Amino acid sequence: MNPFAVFLTLCIGLFTSCSKNETERPNHNKYELTVLGVAQDGGYPQTGCGKVCCQSFEKGKETERYPACLALFDNVNKKVLFFETTPSYPEQWRLWRKSHPDFQENQPDAFFITHAHVGHYTGLIHLGREVMGSAEVPVFVLPRMFHFLENNGPWSQLVSLKNIRLNLLKKDSAIQFSEEIKITPLEVPHRDEYSETAGFRIEAGGKIILFIPDIDKWHLWNRDIKKEISNCDIAFLDATFYKNGELKRDMSEIPHPFVEESMKAFESLSKEEKRKIHFMHFNHTNPLIWDNKARKAVENQGYQIAKQGESIFW
Repeated sequence: MNPFAVFLTLCIGLFTSCSKNETERPNHNKYELTVLGVAQDGGYPQTGCGKVCCQSFEKGKETERYPACLALFDNVNKKVLFFETTPSYPEQWRLWRKSHPDFQENQPDAFFITHAHVGHYTGLIHLGREVMGSAEVPVFVLPRMFHFLENNGPWSQLVSLKNIRLNLLKKDSAIQFSEEIKITPLEVPHRDEYSETAGFRIEAGGKIILFIPDIDKWHLWNRDIKKEISNCDIAFLDATFYKNGELKRDMSEIPHPFVEESMKAFESLSKEEKRKIHFMHFNHTNPLIWDNKARKAVENQGYQIAKQGESIFW
């Protein structure tokens, strides 16, 4: 084989193992993880915003982004799990179905929800009798979230009419969803007005995905985030705000790890470890959602920016 042919073969192999867009999906992989949203709870552009960040959308320079959401697809058993049920659930389901036209069901096989902030669970309303009238769709949540959904309308109606079936998770305790899929909820510190907040360690087919879209600060967690990154293959991490002062309000009232803080905390990681990190859950003011220069600057430091619609196959 000549050198060019060898080079081409290597490139094809590497490309297949990485993320692809919806027009390039291979059908021989067993698992697929799809990013169905990268924005903070209000999406992008955010309602009522007339600032430069959302003007980028109005001028056609940026596309709409949905709230943070992942979908894990078991291509052998034809099961799909959604992590979060956002206000944009209908659009996200259509986005996922567009690239899986042969999928027979009209909804995911289960939902795993992190907490009771509006961008993470309110899409459940579409499963109710006013819309889909679904039957006992499994919803996995931690105890306070279980109590919140069971005892507060309109969510309690979904439970009483058996549109959804609540499944109780225990922090740090893995559930075996299938032979090769194991999911562990990790409780994280956050503004827990109505429920506790979970992150998820998702294990499937030998890969480990860490999903933490919301946390107050990394140093407030009872786990070492750098160790968690080291122990996973891909990490989708909270990047709500780029830096302090981004909003004209006291940002200590809405704590998140600023991207600047995270990069400082992670600067001792190797190139391989940094490459695992996919920043997501961007507020509309965060330049990583509307400014190519800002995105490039972060990528040049070795990190990745989660992209809506991208898939990872293995």
